[in-house]
Amino acid sequence: MSKLSEAEVKASLADVPDWSELDGEIQRTFQFSDFNEAMRFVNRVAERAESLQHHPDILIRYNKVTLTLSTHDAGGITSKDFDLARHADQFASV
Repeated sequence: MSKLSEAEVKASLADVPDWSELDGEIQRTFQFSDFNEAMRFVNRVAERAESLQHHPDILIRYNKVTLTLSTHDAGGITSKDFDLARHADQFASV
């Protein structure tokens, strides 16, 4: 998997507008009604990440979950990161 160019990252961000690029990673903070809902979301993301063999950095603060994605093997952002971002967006809207 090859690292995306800056132009490719910007174009891909248009498909996931709640995400932003920060220091070679993409990131989004999700907010839920309570801790239990946040943890259900984290568990769904974890299951998908494990199936993809692509594991995000996850920060949990009560009802807020921040996901930070990059492909370490590629040294930056790849299409794999945007795939997991789209899945996370879907999980948050369920």
